[in-house]
Amino acid sequence: MNARIRAIIAENAHLAVDVASLADHDDLYQAGLNSHATVTLMLALEEEFDVEFPDELLRRSSFESVAAIAAALATAARESAA
Repeated sequence: MNARIRAIIAENAHLAVDVASLADHDDLYQAGLNSHATVTLMLALEEEFDVEFPDELLRRSSFESVAAIAAALATAARESAA
């Protein structure tokens, strides 16, 4: 899953650094992610993983790292299935 997340970040986030150079817990905002790119990234993630992020996950912390995105996607998938 993290490889797919990284590919989507690379395509949509327009980071100042190569996402491959970042660890799973590195701060994407420190790497150049901004609010506009976050929305673009969120929409791409929803399409790729066929989920919708619930309102409680629409916060900066849900998108601040590859690990955070993976956790948010898992939560969104559980809520979508319910």
